[in-house]
Amino acid sequence: MKLLGIGSRIKHSEYGKGVVTNVTSKHYWVTFIDDGLETLDLDSDFEVIEAAEDDVDAVSFYDVERSLKSILKKWSDVSEVITIADKWKGGKLIMTPGDSNLKSSEVPIDTFFHKITMVRDRLRVMEQKINSSNLEEQEKIDLQQYITRSYGSLTSFNVLFKLKSQQFVGQRSK
Repeated sequence: MKLLGIGSRIKHSEYGKGVVTNVTSKHYWVTFIDDGLETLDLDSDFEVIEAAEDDVDAVSFYDVERSLKSILKKWSDVSEVITIADKWKGGKLIMTPGDSNLKSSEVPIDTFFHKITMVRDRLRVMEQKINSSNLEEQEKIDLQQYITRSYGSLTSFNVLFKLKSQQFVGQRSK
């Protein structure tokens, strides 16, 4: 079966005349004159009025969106949503000084967690800026080691993270 390309015109028994506006590995996205956008299986029954060459790769919007999110996550300072572990939600961080004459301080643990994740996000941005800078390779490596050690210093806070994949990772021993 030869795929129709974007721009092909078809006639469907239920939706009428339309134009193929996208092709995925499983569907044609067709904009119909009367019914608007509909998705049809590649093997659906319809009449081809005029076929356009299929000169584009069939890629789904999901694949494009997933790739774009990955690129943006890697190269921008837009941070992903980091979730605190359920057991800590609504909790408090209570800091009690060693001197009993001084007052204790309470901070909502969600606020504290947000500040910790902001430190992580800023370290990641710094890492990206170092890697894309004009520094000598050895200078980049030296600065990268400081960042890795900083991550290592923050591993104590991993207990707050809901997902293990979002936790701090320091230098791994060999």
